[in-house]
Amino acid sequence: MTLITNHMPTAELQALDAAHHMHPFTNGDELNAKGARVITRAKGVTLTDSDGNEILDAMAGLWCVNLGYGRDELAEAAARQMKELPYYNTFFQTTHVPVIALSERLAQLAPGDLNHVFYAGSGSEANDTNIRLVRTYWAQKGKPDKNIIISRKNAYHGSSVGSASLGGMQGMHAQGGLPIPDIHHINQPNWWAEGGDMTPEEFGLARAQELEEAILELGEDRVAAFIGEPVQGAGGVIVPPETYWPEIQRICDKYGILLIADEVICGFGRTGQWFGSQTYGIRPHIMTIAKGLSSGYAPIGGSIVCDEVAEVMNACEFAHGYTYSGHPVACAVALENLRILEEEGIVDRAGSETAPYLKQKWEGLVDHPLVGEAKIAGLMGSIALTPDKATRAQFAADAGTAGLICREECFANNLVMRHVGDRMVISPPLVITKPEIDTLIDRATTALDAAHARLQDEGLMKAAS
Repeated sequence: MTLITNHMPTAELQALDAAHHMHPFTNGDELNAKGARVITRAKGVTLTDSDGNEILDAMAGLWCVNLGYGRDELAEAAARQMKELPYYNTFFQTTHVPVIALSERLAQLAPGDLNHVFYAGSGSEANDTNIRLVRTYWAQKGKPDKNIIISRKNAYHGSSVGSASLGGMQGMHAQGGLPIPDIHHINQPNWWAEGGDMTPEEFGLARAQELEEAILELGEDRVAAFIGEPVQGAGGVIVPPETYWPEIQRICDKYGILLIADEVICGFGRTGQWFGSQTYGIRPHIMTIAKGLSSGYAPIGGSIVCDEVAEVMNACEFAHGYTYSGHPVACAVALENLRILEEEGIVDRAGSETAPYLKQKWEGLVDHPLVGEAKIAGLMGSIALTPDKATRAQFAADAGTAGLICREECFANNLVMRHVGDRMVISPPLVITKPEIDTLIDRATTALDAAHARLQDEGLMKAAS
């Protein structure tokens, strides 16, 4: 067995990484010049790097380690399953015990009549599934031209060709010939950046009503579905005004189009309830799941499908699937993860205790001279950096300049807090404690102070004209 031990010097590890490893969403030359941060172990909410620094991971990996790091039970569940049945597929009229048990458990947890699961290896794969699923559904109902899916600008639904097309990120669409045909994007409910003189309530209604305008423009007989994250995660933790989702639901109901709730980030406790759809009163036909399903301990995703859609799909052969759909080890890990989240009351405690405490502390950051808005939903939050609070101004510098400076100061203070443009975002493990929240806020404040000083020193505290 080839083993590279964790105690190799950091510089040697970085050199090997630079020589052979291509990173996602990364300029390789820039990273290789500075060297990647090498993470060697983790426990609870704390990462340890190859130099021994202990870092508070306020992003739960990539929004996914809901249960926190270092839970031996999940490793043991994986080991047991590997010894018993390490792999078998779910093609060719075959199934296995872990996928049966997980499917039943998800049907119990999911709201409404979401009782059926089509598995994938990730959220990206699951959203690719959703494209084919909704189009096949309408074709089975005798409406093959009803295949347009409406999404939102600045949404994130994955990075494969199909899922990145569903997403609304211009930087992604600039590469690889995206988006694919028959994907339409309406504007996002980001009041801070785009609300103008409207109140948040007025703005939420106006942005939701763009869905109805798009349906009428494109043709009711052409629109198959609308997809949206309950809270836009990678877009900057954009918490919609309270008027937004009820109006989206009304429009979907009025025109009889399928509603897909992308719960890849919001699912499994992130918003303080098991699913963001419950937090915002959404009644989806399909929910996309991944990330918190296994707390990132094993790659798994899926689409939870309502009874009516499943009934139509079950009447045909859906020519779609993945080698690892319902992988037995991933299913066993997910089952153990869900058991712990429920039996230890982690989701309930996050909603009733931890999230309210974090909300109080997080919203207090709006008093900082660099912060114009502090938004939070459960255990996911964002702050908007601005040179002028009163006018909600953007920086004159290129978008993301201030955010990158703030992120660097976070890392320097042993805090993983991500930047999306000039918004700073967090999504800590659900197991974070109140003292750890205090540490998070202290380190965030220190980073904001340092970033503010740098922006002033470099003449960057200027508003765009």
